[in-house]
Amino acid sequence: MEGRLKGKVAIITGGGSGIGAAIVKRFVAEGARAVIGGRRKEALEETVAACPEGSVFPFPMDVRKIEDTQAIAEAALKLCGKIDILVNDAGIARRGAVADVDLGEWMDVMETNLFGSFYMMRAVIPHMIEAGGGSIITISSLAGVRRTPSSVAYNTSKEGLIGLAQSAAFDYGKHKIRSNIICPGLTHTSFVERMVENMSESRGISREAAIEDMMRASPIKHPVPTDEIALAAVFFGSDESTAITGAVLMADSGTSMVDASIVAMNPH
Repeated sequence: MEGRLKGKVAIITGGGSGIGAAIVKRFVAEGARAVIGGRRKEALEETVAACPEGSVFPFPMDVRKIEDTQAIAEAALKLCGKIDILVNDAGIARRGAVADVDLGEWMDVMETNLFGSFYMMRAVIPHMIEAGGGSIITISSLAGVRRTPSSVAYNTSKEGLIGLAQSAAFDYGKHKIRSNIICPGLTHTSFVERMVENMSESRGISREAAIEDMMRASPIKHPVPTDEIALAAVFFGSDESTAITGAVLMADSGTSMVDASIVAMNPH
């Protein structure tokens, strides 16, 4: 059986770790080749080493720099001859509410999460138009539709990504370019693992108890495996979803549908 992405070429930002690395590995398993971007060369090389030789090409870059986004697009064309799929996964999070968030950190989050995805779309869309179509997959977050306390930069950037991706879906559908959004909830990444450890230490509870408390509002009581996010990305990148664009897929263990006040009254 042929892979669902056989013959396709993808650019994947944030491909060195977490969800991005899981998407790279799953795309390759489904027959794609990938050019992967990220700030940390060592992390990119670890992802490359985990994939079949010649299937993944690392490209150290910073999505905050428009010249880097243009460069990775040109590299993909030179290495693979085309760009079928763009996955915008590069992202960071910083703490702070409106009146106290560090302005430097605010800008770093906005430039990485939102501006970086915008720059990548600008770099790739003209090539997709010339080729007759393509698929853009943007990794937003549960925070794009619900709010995390003291996370104004992250919340704003992730909601902005939904507007950005849906604008692209509307404007470029006539060119057979589809643009869809995946909103992960709490996901099995090293970042979340650090959150669990910090919560466990600060409250003097076990790791399992910390996870249970974090997932209290979720019908499915465990964080999302990164490979499940990757499988959703495969669907959006494949020819199985040619009639779907502008969609917002909540991959959040059902958390977004829950009324937190009801959970508080019915903790079990």
